[in-house]
Amino acid sequence: MKCIAYLLTFALLLCGCFATDERGVTLNDSMPDPPQGQLPKVYMTKDISAEGLVAIYEALQVPAHGKVAVKISTGESDKSNHLRPDFILPLVRLVDGHLVECNTTYSGNRSTTEKHRKVIQQRGYTVSGGFPYELDLMDEDGETGIAITSDNPHFDSAIVGSHLVNYDYMINLAHFKGHAMGGYGGVLKNQSIGMSARRGKALIHSAGRNTVSERWLLYINDQDGFLESMAEVANAIHQYFHQEGKNIVYINVMNNMSVDCDCDGSPAAPRLKDMGILASTDPVALDQACIDLVMNHHNADGDDAQPLIKRINKRHGLHILEHAAAIGLGSRKYELVVIDK
Repeated sequence: MKCIAYLLTFALLLCGCFATDERGVTLNDSMPDPPQGQLPKVYMTKDISAEGLVAIYEALQVPAHGKVAVKISTGESDKSNHLRPDFILPLVRLVDGHLVECNTTYSGNRSTTEKHRKVIQQRGYTVSGGFPYELDLMDEDGETGIAITSDNPHFDSAIVGSHLVNYDYMINLAHFKGHAMGGYGGVLKNQSIGMSARRGKALIHSAGRNTVSERWLLYINDQDGFLESMAEVANAIHQYFHQEGKNIVYINVMNNMSVDCDCDGSPAAPRLKDMGILASTDPVALDQACIDLVMNHHNADGDDAQPLIKRINKRHGLHILEHAAAIGLGSRKYELVVIDK
C-alpha cells in the first residue's frame, strides 16, 4: 500500500480528536528562560539557495570533523517536496559529507534497500551526480540501540540504523513542512522517525506498543504518546552525538511548505510562500522558531499560513516541542539572528 493510503487512514482515525484554531499563537514569550538565562541562537537567512545553505551552516561556527553524515529525506516520489540534489550538493561537498537515510516502515517506494537504492539513483543523490560518496542507507545492515535516558520513556532504546555509530559529526538537514500525523515535520521528526530503523519507526508510531513494521497503523490511537516518542528518540540521538567528541547541528529549510510530508508521493500544493533557511545547535529552539514564523505570519493573497496552522493544531503538533523541552532536549525560547546584510 502506498504512503498516501496510510496517511488517509490515519487522518480518518484522528478526525475530530483535536480542536482546530483559526490562528495559532506563539508560546515563546510565556516560557521560562534556559539555565543562566543563556538563550540558544537560531540563525536565519531568506536566501533559499545553495549559497544560502552554506552561509547558514557557516554561521553556526561548529566546523565539521571526522566522518560527516548529512541526514536528508530522499522523498517518496518526484512530486514530493524533498530537498533537491543541486540545492544541497555544495554544502555536502564542503564538509566532505556522506548523505544518509533509512528505509521507511510503510510499504512504499523506499521500504526495502533494493527499492530505496532505485529511488536514490532516480533522484540523483549519487557519486555520478557529484556527491563525494554514495548515499548510506544506515539500516541496510541492520539496527542498533541507543539508550533513552529521559524519565518515564515510552520505550527503553532508540532503534536506529546500525551505521549511525560510524559517524563523528552530523548535519540534520530537514525540510520544514506539514505532516499528516505529527502536524509538522522539522529537525525533530528528521532525527527520530528519519534516523530509526523500521522496527524503531514502528515503536515511535505506536508509542512503544508495537515493533512490527507492517502493523504499526493498528496502534496509533495515542497521539500524544506518538509525539512524545519522537521527542525521546530525538533526545537519545542528540545526547549520543555529544559523547566522545561527536557533534550534531540542525538546519530547517522553509520552502515548499505543503501541509503534507515528503513521505507523501502526491502532496497538496503549498499555500504558504517560502520563508528562508534556519539553523541552530538546539533542535527545539530551531523547530520552535519555524513554528513561530508560521503561526505569526500575516496572510495575503497567494500566501496563506492557515492550512498549515490548522494541520499543526489538529494533530496537537506543538506537543512534541513541549515534551522535548520538558525532557531537556532544548529550549523553546531563543534569540533569532538574521545573517542577511
